[in-house]
Amino acid sequence: MQIPRTGIGFDVHAFASEDKPRPLWLAGLEWPGERGLAGHSDGDAVAHAAADALFSASGTGDLGTNFGIDRPEYARASGVTLLIEAARIVREAGFEIGNVAVQLVGNRPRFTPRREEAETILSGAVGAPVTVSATTSDGLGFTGRGEGIAAIATAVVVCV
Repeated sequence: MQIPRTGIGFDVHAFASEDKPRPLWLAGLEWPGERGLAGHSDGDAVAHAAADALFSASGTGDLGTNFGIDRPEYARASGVTLLIEAARIVREAGFEIGNVAVQLVGNRPRFTPRREEAETILSGAVGAPVTVSATTSDGLGFTGRGEGIAAIATAVVVCV
């Protein structure tokens, strides 16, 4: 009997400083006119949380273990690139991916108009369904103050 395994991932990034602007990459999409996120890679908190959830479910480490700052080849890497690689690592470890669900927490950008586009890109990267929902924190905490973005994800995998 194959028993599904679940994993949880979390990622958070502050907005880049105004004196060192970066483009905003979130959920595999570029958001023109929005302030980008600081980070070793592109700062795509949605893609990073999804990758971390896959690693958690499969027991293959975490985002830092696989793509940490000690890995210069991942500096400025696309979140989609990291997600593709995470899915490969998970499958190589003997798992099939059931799905990934991500909750984005932040005041901006307005996510709903591009949800379907984001889900298509992320699902293609994972090779399984990825859904993304978004919420605010009602003005509370760093996301509520507009200082950054957070994302939490769950993933289901099955040993094959």
